[in-house]
Amino acid sequence: MPGGFAAGVAFPHSAADVAALVAAAGRVLPIGAQSSLTGGATPRGELLLNTRNLTGVSVMSGTTVQAGAGVPLADLQRTLAARGLYYPPVPTFDGAFVGGTIATNAAGAATFKYGSTRPWVERITVVLSDGSRLEVQRGETIASPDGWFELAYPSGRVVRVPLPTYRMPDVPKLSAGYYARSGMDLIDLFIGSEGTLGVIVEAVLRVIPLPRRALVLVTCGSETQALAATAALRREAMGSWRGEGPLDVAAIEYIDSRSLAHVPDEAFARAGLPRPPWPAALLLAQIEIAGDDTAALERLSAVLDACGVRQDPSVAAPGDERQAARLLELREAVPAAVNAKIAAAKARIHPDIEKTAGDLVVPFERLQDSLMLYRDTFDRYGVDYAIWGHVSDGNLHPNVVPRSLEDMHCGRRALLDIARGVIAMGGAPLAEHGVGRSPLKQQLLRELYGEQGIEEMRAVKRALDPAWKLSPGVIFPEQ
Repeated sequence: MPGGFAAGVAFPHSAADVAALVAAAGRVLPIGAQSSLTGGATPRGELLLNTRNLTGVSVMSGTTVQAGAGVPLADLQRTLAARGLYYPPVPTFDGAFVGGTIATNAAGAATFKYGSTRPWVERITVVLSDGSRLEVQRGETIASPDGWFELAYPSGRVVRVPLPTYRMPDVPKLSAGYYARSGMDLIDLFIGSEGTLGVIVEAVLRVIPLPRRALVLVTCGSETQALAATAALRREAMGSWRGEGPLDVAAIEYIDSRSLAHVPDEAFARAGLPRPPWPAALLLAQIEIAGDDTAALERLSAVLDACGVRQDPSVAAPGDERQAARLLELREAVPAAVNAKIAAAKARIHPDIEKTAGDLVVPFERLQDSLMLYRDTFDRYGVDYAIWGHVSDGNLHPNVVPRSLEDMHCGRRALLDIARGVIAMGGAPLAEHGVGRSPLKQQLLRELYGEQGIEEMRAVKRALDPAWKLSPGVIFPEQ
């Protein structure tokens, strides 16, 4: 997001440094890897508080790890893997920082099995707007029955924080403003608050034994077949979690035929795969294998046969990191190719052209309806598009591929129409990327919760940050 400017940049090394900076500053924007897609890490005159030096990692047991807010996920996973451990709820980009993923309740491909970041956070150290440090342990502070938290500051001041009353959609992933449920835990108010209520400086996270994972690329003859195969693999996975079969599928990614059309031939060549014929779609499945590989892969073959998939899948067996990297590179070639087209249009056609994409999630039983909605709406507005994403949990990313500035504007109007349709299906237009300062995403948040919901979020903000010091204008405008 262009146009950023800052009063200064600070690189604190400790929670004490963060507390001193926040206490002394006028307005502060905490940032991590700046990998978000919402403009939430782009300054508008604040002091930038960069967390990159908050990098301590300590494996506390076989079930938890303590990590600073500035620890990149790739570094966290390397430290854990050396001890046979793994942190599951990671987004696709492993350069993201721990603090940023907590601040946005980040999610990714394996949300289907493991959920989003929220349930994996056991404790946080957070600096409040006056510089006070607060240790928040899951299970220690629960909202009152009539809907508020009471916080006692180190200074002796007591603040009552009201909870919003809006109803959150029941979907696997949600990064859409402040969490609000009856009897909720205080830690969940800060998770997903995008730096507007406090600066997360450290966290204790739950971890699991490192799973053995195979990656499988499946070529389906059509979108219909891809959705049928996804539904079948989901059923197999849920059966395996009950001990009823060997096919433990943790995630399924989807790439539609329009997306594949943008991918250059070299990307397929590097993956050692032919370009699939139109209108083929690809599925990339992560399969966790507890024992012998054979039983899981034989069951996979049977499921795909039953769905009418004729082409043999490409398999990266557990331990075959080279082939796994090739398959993952092909997946990443899709957004890279579309982003390159957008950059080219910006350079050649109009400098105001920007990426315009949805981050939508629906209950899985409405997935096919949602895809029809995406396609019909884009066709009605006459814009080119491509769709990919985390199909196993109903979260897809329809991307506009603009041929003109007007295409971009039409695409944004289309996404608003799509968002309303998704909300009517019980879904959400803000699944895993957050809201940030994006005018479009802030409008989508209003569509989801209404003006009353936004005002209830402002009441939470005013209680914890009355001077509007932390991340002003992120999630919602001041007034």
